[in-house]
Amino acid sequence: MQIQQISVFLENKPGRLAHVAEVLRDNKINIRALTIADTSDFGILRMIVNKPEQAHEVLKRAGFTVKQNVVVGVEIADREGVLFEIMHLCDERGLNVEYTYSFVEQSSNKAILFLRFEDPEKAVEIFRASGYTLLRDEEARKL
Repeated sequence: MQIQQISVFLENKPGRLAHVAEVLRDNKINIRALTIADTSDFGILRMIVNKPEQAHEVLKRAGFTVKQNVVVGVEIADREGVLFEIMHLCDERGLNVEYTYSFVEQSSNKAILFLRFEDPEKAVEIFRASGYTLLRDEEARKL
């Protein structure tokens, strides 16, 4: 129930994000979800893609600093208060959320919340026991 995520470290200057997008396009890799965190000097692009192993390799060959790591994908209702419920559950169970990002899937009226934890296996156990639907890596690649 862990999803492979690609993280790319980018200099905060024009054209760097376009170059990542170009490399992925040229290799027929589709971005399913993404987030960018930035500072004045650099940014971290985090993505769920349909071919994470290939994305890692082609971005590395293109000269980017790339890391592949694990996130947990939780399917949630698209309604007010759900983020609080998830964060409250994590707080009650001692799970520290390192970061999160999400998107809404219009066809099903559900949202997918991707979360990064120090201990993703513990997070999976807690979400399962609490009745949440978790995405498998293959499902995330097809979103």
